[in-house]
Amino acid sequence: MMMDKRKTFPKQKQELPGDEYKMKPQPEIIRKTYKGSEKLKGKIAFITGGDSGIGRSAAVHFAREGADVAIVYLEENRDAKETKKMIEEEGRSCLIIKANLNSPKTCKNAIEKCIKEFKGLNILVNNIAVQFPKDKLEDISIKELHETFETNIYTYFYVAQAALPYLKANDAIINTSSVTAYRGSDHLVDYASTKGAIVSFTRALSAMLIKRKIRVNGVAPGPIWTPLIPASFKDVSKFGKQTPMGRAGQPSEVGPAYVFLACEDSSYITGQFIHINGGEIVGG
Repeated sequence: MMMDKRKTFPKQKQELPGDEYKMKPQPEIIRKTYKGSEKLKGKIAFITGGDSGIGRSAAVHFAREGADVAIVYLEENRDAKETKKMIEEEGRSCLIIKANLNSPKTCKNAIEKCIKEFKGLNILVNNIAVQFPKDKLEDISIKELHETFETNIYTYFYVAQAALPYLKANDAIINTSSVTAYRGSDHLVDYASTKGAIVSFTRALSAMLIKRKIRVNGVAPGPIWTPLIPASFKDVSKFGKQTPMGRAGQPSEVGPAYVFLACEDSSYITGQFIHINGGEIVGG
């Protein structure tokens, strides 16, 4: 499990709560010892939910590897500006796009802003999601059910459709799923269902795009210490303790997987998922 429960706003539906700067302890975004080697030199990346957590980690790792980055966020201006600062400190450019990705039109507009700014696109990372933990199926409201599916899987379709006209051979799409897609979750039934849909979407899209030489892969994190965790759960003291490693992961331990799937090191990999979950054995 990894994504988020956002604060609920009537007309704001598509991204993560930020407030990363308020978290204690602070998440580690990138290791000080991580050395870039120009694996993504000259590349342009577009990341949804890139203002905090795993999205921010992917963005900063991409920048250290030489990519310019556009990130989309819902409302956390402070977090987005901090991510932009971190990317610029790596010597790369960052475009921050405040948008609610609740429709194909909005997604297309966001992609077009990236194209206008950077004149191209090579890497798409679909990363936004919401979750509303419930212990009983009967407690999942129709509104929450629709929001979870509309945010967690519909946007992946919308953004991919908008990005595809600009992607070419050797470019990459990376989708964020979750360990819950593989083993379920008794308090996140609707969320886990959307994460399973992301796995199937990734595999099907990879088959569709293989002749165009566009690789489509994903990352399926386990419990990672991101802003969505304190936003979702009242008690976080045991978060991650159930993993074989006995702890939650840090965003810095996930970001490098996105680099691998974005660069030519993974040139013979498509339709696959990397499992970063503290040692839990899952199939697929």
